[in-house]
Amino acid sequence: MDKKELRALIKTLKKQHSKESLLEQSKLILNKLENNKSFIDAKIVMLYSSLPDEVNTHAFLEKWRNEKRIILPTVVGDDIIPVELKKDTDFAVGDFNILEPQNEEYTGDYDLIVVPGVAFDKNGNRIGRGKGYYDRFLCKHLDVNRIGICFDFQLVDEVPTEDNDIRMNEIISL
Repeated sequence: MDKKELRALIKTLKKQHSKESLLEQSKLILNKLENNKSFIDAKIVMLYSSLPDEVNTHAFLEKWRNEKRIILPTVVGDDIIPVELKKDTDFAVGDFNILEPQNEEYTGDYDLIVVPGVAFDKNGNRIGRGKGYYDRFLCKHLDVNRIGICFDFQLVDEVPTEDNDIRMNEIISL
């Protein structure tokens, strides 16, 4: 199965789940994340502001924004620009209707990067939406632990890969 076919399959599988079911699964997945040693030990974590069909991170971000330094991706052109989520940070709707923090670019280090995706496999391979934003960003941070989070139907036997695809160190799902 190629990437286009896999994206179409996952989209079909998502439609078989209610919003309530996906929200409940999101809570369980994020509970596993917050009990993961890498997350517990991390002081600076890059997360993401979720789209409606991704593991829902909105309540999780609010829960942790005052406990850890939370960095969120914003999209400018073809690149992810990381922005720190501070106590007084405002959000605006950015590309792809994602709520993006309005703050200056974060240029520091990371202890952990949590990555969404369309599909993952047990070897840590991932496909996103096809624009390469995360791969371009992650290739600059190969020394940082990368955890992909996904619903169980997004975890497949094999994800087709290319040379520029960046592998996750770990996948958290149900």
